[in-house]
Amino acid sequence: MSTINTTEEQQGVSVSETKTPYSNRLAAIASGEKVPSVIHEAVAREEHTLEISDFNLWYGVKQALFDIELDVPYGQVTSLIGPSGCGKSTLLRCVNRMNDLIGTVRIEGNMELNGDSIYKVGVDVIELRKRMGMVFQKPNPFPMSIFENVVYPLRIDGERNKAVLEEICEKSLRGAAIWEEVKDRLQESALSLSGGQQQRLCIARAIASEPEVLLLDEPCSALDPIATGKIEDLIGELRGEYTILIVTHNMQQASRISDYTALMYLGRLVEYGPTLDIFTKPKLKETEDYVTGRFG
Repeated sequence: MSTINTTEEQQGVSVSETKTPYSNRLAAIASGEKVPSVIHEAVAREEHTLEISDFNLWYGVKQALFDIELDVPYGQVTSLIGPSGCGKSTLLRCVNRMNDLIGTVRIEGNMELNGDSIYKVGVDVIELRKRMGMVFQKPNPFPMSIFENVVYPLRIDGERNKAVLEEICEKSLRGAAIWEEVKDRLQESALSLSGGQQQRLCIARAIASEPEVLLLDEPCSALDPIATGKIEDLIGELRGEYTILIVTHNMQQASRISDYTALMYLGRLVEYGPTLDIFTKPKLKETEDYVTGRFG
């Protein structure tokens, strides 16, 4: 394992006094050296929904992820941040095995969802994906009614009881903070909703089957500031009930909504710890420079 667990006592020491110089560390990563991650001790003290161990991924001969060690705490929001092309979305999509659809992909290492291996030979990928909810950058409601969008995961699983479907629909729309806006429009096309409403509808659809983890891939990148604020408020409301792993390019958003934050760079995990520490007292100068906008 290539992880360094630094002690709590070190947190009071200047970053520049204890860490590899900024240019050397990033240059080492860029040159392909195996640079150890820094993971705060607070991560290990949590109960974890998702555990990623020594995970590597290649697209053909090009390696995109290197030795990722990332345990995602139960019931909390974990943000993946880093420059464009650093592997954030690639890692997120590995969790529900979307990268299986790319023929040139090869992986090493493992991921476990509540103790069950995601990549074990013989895993039923369809059943696996039912345990996760996925929301993409651009809202992708189906061309059907609002009601049918929400209950779609239940229908494909064989649920036909109208009362059950209606109950889950209302519960999910309430959970996604959009029930009051659409309760009288359930039979209208989902495509008639605004972009922000469509994204909250997609979140309602994602939580309808009560997933063990919610995967959000830059869910606000296509939205205006008002809609973004509503999605951020919603994520805060879902905290505790769901484990959430979110990719975001917005530093302010990560600092506002997440409990834990992981910085990635060129396919490597650089530093991972409580969000407050990552943004106010990171252990690495590289992290400090990124979150303060000095690079990236």
